[in-house]
Formats: sequence, C-alpha cells, structure tokens
Amino acid sequence: MVSYRIEGSPAYSVLIVSLSPGESVVVEPGSYMMHKGDVEIKTSSRGFLKGLARSLFGGESFFMNTITAKSSAEVWIAPSTPGDIAAVELDGGSLVIQDGSYLAHIGNIEVSTAWKGLKGLLAEGELIWTKASGRGTVFINSYGAIRMIELGEGEKVTVDNMHFVALDSSVSWKVKKWGGLKSAIFGGEGLVVEARGPGRVWVQTRNLPLFARIIRRFLPSK
Repeated sequence: MVSYRIEGSPAYSVLIVSLSPGESVVVEPGSYMMHKGDVEIKTSSRGFLKGLARSLFGGESFFMNTITAKSSAEVWIAPSTPGDIAAVELDGGSLVIQDGSYLAHIGNIEVSTAWKGLKGLLAEGELIWTKASGRGTVFINSYGAIRMIELGEGEKVTVDNMHFVALDSSVSWKVKKWGGLKSAIFGGEGLVVEARGPGRVWVQTRNLPLFARIIRRFLPSK
C-alpha cells in the first residue's frame, strides 16, 4: 500500500511518497523533485477535453505526470511556492481546489474542472477551479501554513478570497464584499468567500498576490 510523509512544514514542505512495485502517484508538472529506486514516468492529458479545460480556464497544466514504481521507490514532490502541504482523504466524494493548489494524488482519483460562475471571476479572476473526485488521497499545497476548518450543518465561515485553498463539494459558498462599500474599497480586503457547511474548508495563512505587490515596490522601474 502506498505510504507518504510530509516534511518541512509549514514553511518549506516536501511530500515524500513511498511506492511498492506497480504503485503510482500522479503529480502536477513542475512538482517533481527527486526519486530513489527504479520508476517509469508517463506524461498525459488524462483526457483531452478535461486537460484542455484545466489549461485554458483553470490556470493549471494541460498535462499530468504519472510516476510508477518498477522497484521499491521513493518520490519527492515539492510545490512551486514556500508553504505547506495537506493530505485530503476522499471516499467517493469531491474536493474543489483553488487555482494552483493541486499538487498530486494517489488512488482512483479523477481530476477535472469545477465551474465557479461569474462570482469566481470576481473572487480570483478565474472562472474555473480544479475538482478532484473519487477514492484516494489528494495533496494540496498553500502559500504559508495550511489549516482545515470543519463546518457543521449550516455553520458558516467567511474567508478572504486570497486565503482560500479548498473545500468539500458539500460546502455551499458565495462571494460578497467585506463589510460595507467603504470597507471593501479602503479596508484592504475587498472580496471574501462565505462558506456554509456541512464539510471542510482549507485556508492558507499568507496572501501571495499581496506579497507580490510588496516585492514590486522594491523592484527598479523600467
């Protein structure tokens, strides 16, 4: 049976997957770090139309890499940004993941797209999220530490849209302004995601676009 461990949390996490012969892990392109043992790597779109939708609308790669062990092997997988990794177990359900936070999966998982509607365009500039469905383990990554919030039936949580990472498909959500109009414009928050249970919501403790704007101040102007 595939086993894994996560090291370096929460700042510089790495996912280490141990495979027996014949076992596989599916990895987002660019996330492979290293491996031990003898493995075979196959790159595919895992369904042309699904891959195309993820690429054009979801900001994800068209292709995915399947790494299969030919002997006992260990595969190291690292996100592109500093931050955390969380393992989410699925038993026939679905997980909706923000653009860029899908990292890898093991088991019988199908990766496709989830339509956010026009409220998604307001929230993050994208109309599509990544959707992982089936039975297995999905690995998601964040910028900063990642935390899971368990919501009961009808329980509500409000999250800054740039701190959102993922949620169970059982969770309903909507995008709204943070406070009144003045607060939304001048309060530094803008839009938030209001999620209502039952289900789980994952959030990240840092805001990557805000950090990028801070760094931009120190870059020489052209």
